[in-house]
Amino acid sequence: MMSRSYTNLLDLASGNFPVMGREKKRLPRVMTVAGVISELDDDPANSVSSDVPSSIIQDRVIIVANQLPVRAKRRPDDKGWSFSWDEDSLLLHLKDGLPEDMEVIYVGSLRVEVDVDEQDDVSQILLEKFKCVPAFLPPDIHAKYYNGFCKHHLWPLFHYMLPFSSNHGGRFDRSLWEAYVAANKIFSQRVIEVISPEDDYVWIHDYHLMVLPTFLRRRFIKLRMGFFLHSPFPSSEIYRTLPVREEILKALLNADLIGFHTFDYARHFLSCCSRMLGLEYKSKRGYIGLEYYGRTVGIKIMPVGIHMGQIESVLRLADKEWRVQELKQQFEGKTVLLGVDDMDIFKGVNLKLLAMEQMLKLHPKWQGRAVLVQIANPARGKGKDLEEIQAEIQASCKRINDTFRRPGYEPIVFIDRPVSLSERAAYYSIAECVVVTAVRDGMNLIPYEYIVCRQGVSESESDSASPEQKKSMLVVSEFIGCSPSLSGAIRVNPWNVEATAEAMNEAISMNDAEKHLRHEKHYKYVSTHDVAFWAKSFFQDLERTCRDHFRRRCWGIGLSFGFRVVALDPNFKKLTIDAIVSTFSRSKSRAILLDYDGTMMPQTSINKTPSQEVIRIIKLLSGDPRNTVFIVSGRGRDSLGKWFSPCKNVGIAAEHGYFMRWSADEEWETCGHNCDFGWVQIAEPVMKLYTESTDGSFIETKESALVWHHRDADPGFGSCQAKEMLDHLESVLANEPVAVKAGQYIVEVKPQGVSKGLVAEKIFAKMAESGRPADFVLCVGDDRSDEDMFEIIGSATNSGILSPNASVYACTVGQKPSKAKYYLDDTTEVRTMLDALAEVSDPSPLSDDGEASSP
Repeated sequence: MMSRSYTNLLDLASGNFPVMGREKKRLPRVMTVAGVISELDDDPANSVSSDVPSSIIQDRVIIVANQLPVRAKRRPDDKGWSFSWDEDSLLLHLKDGLPEDMEVIYVGSLRVEVDVDEQDDVSQILLEKFKCVPAFLPPDIHAKYYNGFCKHHLWPLFHYMLPFSSNHGGRFDRSLWEAYVAANKIFSQRVIEVISPEDDYVWIHDYHLMVLPTFLRRRFIKLRMGFFLHSPFPSSEIYRTLPVREEILKALLNADLIGFHTFDYARHFLSCCSRMLGLEYKSKRGYIGLEYYGRTVGIKIMPVGIHMGQIESVLRLADKEWRVQELKQQFEGKTVLLGVDDMDIFKGVNLKLLAMEQMLKLHPKWQGRAVLVQIANPARGKGKDLEEIQAEIQASCKRINDTFRRPGYEPIVFIDRPVSLSERAAYYSIAECVVVTAVRDGMNLIPYEYIVCRQGVSESESDSASPEQKKSMLVVSEFIGCSPSLSGAIRVNPWNVEATAEAMNEAISMNDAEKHLRHEKHYKYVSTHDVAFWAKSFFQDLERTCRDHFRRRCWGIGLSFGFRVVALDPNFKKLTIDAIVSTFSRSKSRAILLDYDGTMMPQTSINKTPSQEVIRIIKLLSGDPRNTVFIVSGRGRDSLGKWFSPCKNVGIAAEHGYFMRWSADEEWETCGHNCDFGWVQIAEPVMKLYTESTDGSFIETKESALVWHHRDADPGFGSCQAKEMLDHLESVLANEPVAVKAGQYIVEVKPQGVSKGLVAEKIFAKMAESGRPADFVLCVGDDRSDEDMFEIIGSATNSGILSPNASVYACTVGQKPSKAKYYLDDTTEVRTMLDALAEVSDPSPLSDDGEASSP
């Protein structure tokens, strides 16, 4: 049943949810900044959008994660808490990659539950001594947020596990999603308490906080914010099953930079953005970006590394050396294969055991010699699936040991307890091979740790005059994030037990020289791509992505998780009706050039016939003798001529200007310089070939052009086919007098010398020749072909074909990069604006001075 406390997600997103527990005293802000507070869409959330520079020069970074990098435990006298850094925390290690003078503040929750009356004191201690800001989640929220939505929905789905039934994965529970939103809201409040939006960077980590960017962006429009996902991101076919798929995607896109471990994860995310939000990415000079309402959201691909200093310090510990000697005695004469995994359903531990069993059967020489030591870290989650896999692992261990046991030999050594890094390093030192058979894992740093431990301390610190050659071997699943970076490892499909068994045999049978070469290759990569390198690379990209933040004009639009920031160049403005009507009324010779599809008629409309409202507006505008009104479209002349037949004075430029007529009473002119259409015999078979292989595509045959449409095809495949077709056509038509161009879901072949820009130039020139150069120009369009008109209009004043004091309004539909200086949001706003101009138009005939004569 849906929780009554959180049934209204709009309230949640606006921060209007009931307070859990008593009202807590807020921490004082560390810094404050002068700013302009503006309301967004009647939303009570305020946004700091100040362009006032801060007096604080030093940048800070606020790192936000589910858990703080500190350990907390009760004092022996049960009076208060003692805190210490968690030396194993990635969040603590990444500081090494940030600028030395950069202050770091952590925001996150504690692993322990703190009583409400102790929370203020704990907050003060953590802020003063550790620069940590704890987010205290009420127990009921925490249980639904972490064990519920994070571990019950997101974690399985991101690891490709679908909820097929209530017993397998469970059904989507909206109350858990509402708790997830509420928890993210609490995290945002803690960030807001300490942030200086003009000076601070915010770096958010992992799937626990995927909607946090929206909460922070609503409050601080120009905040510099990055997000890194440490888990896999599933393919669109998996992700699209999530009922709140678009809410999460849109929330992530409120970050400036989104990071992933591998290209596969990034590719899946980009595919989801394309299929569900219609966004396409662009790659430029090695950087990938998504254009989102004028903002470029960067995509970063960089696998995290290990902390070299921490591991090397462990390798120098005396107790590690003592443990190594102990293990060497225990496994004397044995070849040790090692597995180190968390106990969860995706680590493939049982598949590894089955592969070991198969290897011993297929290669009896290893019976009595090969040992698999499997370290199983305690489970973080819980549930029926986990209990079943644990039981299966225990049964496999018993069966394999019972089958192959000999005096002094057991093939499986299963260690089911927490193992410190020091003890783990000892096991790494005596293992000939590490085996990772996870069926899905975001990164997995175990192979990296193993390689560094096998290398040992630097040779300058070694007592040996001629140190032995270092060697290591890896058998890794192809489904883990570190696999692409380990080119010398033997990659396996863990589901193929026989192949994994052969890979394990190959790894321990390989000659030492080959093992050494592979180890050297891996160590060179791991030692240079450590956690500091990862953090430095991510932060540099975040700085680069946010470079123009305070130069652009930004404002927020949308409610709830539909909220996004629109960022525009300072010179790119919204066309206001009052301003254009005023200029329109004062002018005497006006040129109005209008695109059709996507400008006056929505692209998504199935019925493309203009409405009676559009006909009325165009008729009124073209009825004013001071107005020269043209419909400039890529459509054919027959359909345009028929649709606008009631408007006798309107001019039409069809097929991008190949055909033109100045009014309904005049004949069509052909504007193309070449009337040879022999190229059609070459282009049409190519288009037919792609049409047959691309479901949902079709060919539109015009009098002067061929157009291949793929709007209704699969987005990814259609786009791929369009690029391929463009190259194909350019190749076969290289010697023909045609231009091949790609547009919105189209590839078009048309005669050279035909464009909407030339249409505009021709209209302006004819008006000037008649002694009435245009002193008012309005040009409205929505796609790439209209950019030609905007470009011509931009230079027309200097070329002398317009009046010296002409008012020019080049306007694109939608907020996007354009050569136009103005924009309107959609076709509805275009019609509203044209209607306002129609109302002040005067159909009276002109007098000699160009004014409308009195009746």
